Amino acid sequence: VQLQASGGGLVQAGGSLRLSCAASGSIFGTPIMGWYRQAPGKQRELVADITSLGTTNYVDSVKGRFTISRDNAKNTVYLQMNSLRLEDTAVYYCYLDSALYSHPYWGQGTQVTVSS
Repeated sequence: VQLQASGGGLVQAGGSLRLSCAASGSIFGTPIMGWYRQAPGKQRELVADITSLGTTNYVDSVKGRFTISRDNAKNTVYLQMNSLRLEDTAVYYCYLDSALYSHPYWGQGTQVTVSS
Protein backbone atom coordinates (compact mmCIF):
# COMPACT_ATOMS: atom_id res chain seq x y z
CA VAL A 1 0.00 0.00 0.00
CA GLN A 2 1.31 3.45 -0.91
CA LEU A 3 -0.05 6.79 0.24
CA GLN A 4 0.68 10.02 -1.61
CA ALA A 5 -0.08 13.23 0.27
CA SER A 6 -0.34 16.68 -1.24
CA GLY A 7 -1.67 20.15 -0.54
CA GLY A 8 0.62 21.52 2.13
CA GLY A 9 2.19 24.95 1.95
CA LEU A 10 2.59 28.37 3.51
CA VAL A 11 -0.49 30.29 4.57
CA GLN A 12 -1.22 33.27 6.76
CA ALA A 13 -3.02 32.85 10.05
CA GLY A 14 -6.74 32.70 9.45
CA GLY A 15 -6.30 31.19 6.02
CA SER A 16 -7.21 27.78 4.64
CA LEU A 17 -5.52 24.79 3.10
CA ARG A 18 -6.79 21.46 1.82
CA LEU A 19 -4.71 18.33 2.13
CA SER A 20 -5.29 15.24 0.03
CA CYS A 21 -3.95 11.73 0.39
CA ALA A 22 -4.48 9.02 -2.20
CA ALA A 23 -3.92 5.37 -1.34
CA SER A 24 -3.00 2.75 -3.90
CA GLY A 25 -1.97 -0.87 -3.95
CA SER A 26 -3.47 -3.83 -2.08
CA ILE A 27 -6.24 -2.17 -0.09
CA PHE A 28 -8.41 -4.67 1.73
CA GLY A 29 -11.47 -4.44 3.85
CA THR A 30 -12.74 -1.14 5.16
CA PRO A 31 -9.69 0.71 6.38
CA ILE A 32 -9.76 3.76 8.55
CA MET A 33 -7.90 6.75 7.13
CA GLY A 34 -6.71 9.88 8.81
CA TRP A 35 -4.10 12.49 9.52
CA TYR A 36 -1.45 12.91 12.19
CA ARG A 37 0.82 15.89 12.57
CA GLN A 38 4.16 16.52 14.17
CA ALA A 39 5.44 19.95 15.11
CA PRO A 40 9.13 20.60 15.83
CA GLY A 41 10.08 19.28 19.26
CA LYS A 42 6.68 17.71 19.82
CA GLN A 43 5.25 14.22 19.61
CA ARG A 44 3.16 13.15 16.67
CA GLU A 45 -0.54 13.64 17.42
CA LEU A 46 -3.71 12.43 15.78
CA VAL A 47 -5.52 15.30 14.07
CA ALA A 48 -8.54 13.50 12.63
CA ASP A 49 -9.62 10.17 11.26
CA ILE A 50 -12.58 8.78 9.39
CA THR A 51 -14.00 5.30 8.96
CA SER A 52 -15.22 3.90 5.66
CA LEU A 53 -18.78 4.63 6.81
CA GLY A 54 -17.93 8.27 7.44
CA THR A 55 -17.65 8.35 11.21
CA THR A 56 -15.19 11.07 12.13
CA ASN A 57 -12.98 11.84 15.09
CA TYR A 58 -11.04 15.05 15.78
CA VAL A 59 -8.55 16.27 18.31
CA ASP A 60 -10.15 19.01 20.39
CA SER A 61 -7.84 21.74 19.12
CA VAL A 62 -9.13 21.46 15.53
CA LYS A 63 -12.83 20.87 16.14
CA GLY A 64 -14.93 23.40 14.28
CA ARG A 65 -12.00 24.41 12.05
CA PHE A 66 -10.91 21.22 10.26
CA THR A 67 -13.08 18.82 8.31
CA ILE A 68 -12.00 15.35 7.28
CA SER A 69 -13.69 13.54 4.42
CA ARG A 70 -12.99 10.64 2.10
CA ASP A 71 -13.86 9.26 -1.29
CA ASN A 72 -13.95 5.48 -0.94
CA ALA A 73 -14.09 4.94 -4.70
CA LYS A 74 -10.81 6.83 -5.05
CA ASN A 75 -9.27 5.61 -1.76
CA THR A 76 -8.57 9.23 -0.97
CA VAL A 77 -8.86 11.17 2.26
CA TYR A 78 -9.03 14.95 2.53
CA LEU A 79 -8.44 17.42 5.31
CA GLN A 80 -9.97 20.85 4.87
CA MET A 81 -8.27 23.22 7.27
CA ASN A 82 -9.86 26.60 7.93
CA SER A 83 -9.05 29.39 10.37
CA LEU A 84 -5.49 28.17 10.57
CA ARG A 85 -3.43 29.16 13.58
CA LEU A 86 0.29 29.45 14.17
CA GLU A 87 0.12 26.32 16.32
CA ASP A 88 -1.16 24.30 13.37
CA THR A 89 2.31 24.52 11.83
CA ALA A 90 3.58 20.95 11.49
CA VAL A 91 4.33 18.15 9.10
CA TYR A 92 1.06 16.38 8.37
CA TYR A 93 1.08 12.63 7.72
CA CYS A 94 -1.80 10.65 6.32
CA TYR A 95 -2.31 7.06 7.31
CA LEU A 96 -4.40 4.02 6.55
CA ASP A 97 -5.05 1.12 8.88
CA SER A 98 -7.21 -1.96 9.07
CA ALA A 99 -7.48 -5.10 11.17
CA LEU A 100 -6.43 -6.97 8.01
CA TYR A 101 -2.99 -5.35 8.04
CA SER A 102 -0.13 -6.07 10.40
CA HIS A 103 0.69 -2.38 10.69
CA PRO A 104 -0.61 1.00 9.50
CA TYR A 105 0.64 2.59 6.32
CA TRP A 106 1.91 6.17 6.20
CA GLY A 107 2.23 8.87 3.62
CA GLN A 108 5.44 10.82 3.15
CA GLY A 109 4.34 13.90 5.08
CA THR A 110 3.46 17.34 3.83
CA GLN A 111 4.58 20.58 5.49
CA VAL A 112 1.98 23.08 6.65
CA THR A 113 3.37 26.42 7.78
CA VAL A 114 1.12 29.12 9.22
CA SER A 115 2.62 32.60 9.41
CA SER A 116 1.50 35.67 11.31
